[in-house]
Amino acid sequence: MSETEEAAPSKSSSGGGLLRSSLVVGAMTMLSRVLGLIRDVVIAVVLGATANADAFFVAFKIPNFLRRLFAEGAFSQAFVPVLSEYRETRDAAAVKQLLDRVAGALGGTLLCITLLAVIAAPLVATVFAPGFRGDPLKFALTTEMIRITFPYLMLISLTGFAGAVLNSYGRFAVPAFTPVLLNVCLITAAVVAAPYFDEPAMALAWGVLTAGCVQL
Repeated sequence: MSETEEAAPSKSSSGGGLLRSSLVVGAMTMLSRVLGLIRDVVIAVVLGATANADAFFVAFKIPNFLRRLFAEGAFSQAFVPVLSEYRETRDAAAVKQLLDRVAGALGGTLLCITLLAVIAAPLVATVFAPGFRGDPLKFALTTEMIRITFPYLMLISLTGFAGAVLNSYGRFAVPAFTPVLLNVCLITAAVVAAPYFDEPAMALAWGVLTAGCVQL
């Protein structure tokens, strides 16, 4: 058999793998979008257009906004090429050492940021929602929920790190599925847990934290 004939099955297999991976990621993304729509509808029904809903959306927006830096932005752009280079040019022990060091540095940095934000939650609320200062009850609720939701930044950033590693090894299904879990947790918090809370928005804040743990 010639070299060309030997290479052909490999190319076909590669094309099939790419198509299969694309279908998996596409299906998971579609599922996440559909559940995201259901989540928004459920939250709107549970919270309505209230001041407490505004407080929750601010508390949820902050870690979601910052994760673009730590999980999906500059970090991902810098880390993935380095990991690919290590995989191509070094042995498994060197790759593992790189992952250990990056995980330790990223996790340690995020832990410090999270602790600082939890302690200084009123300042964080003032920076992201300065208009809430005029409503002491709304501001206090926002501050309390920030202390619950902010650790989501650390959890989802580490989830993004793990997902980048899995993707680099051709494992696409689990990283593509993890956003679904956030929507499932928030829908469950709104439908099941909210009736047991004096303030339903607090159930959603705990749902965000739970989602971060489940995703990671």
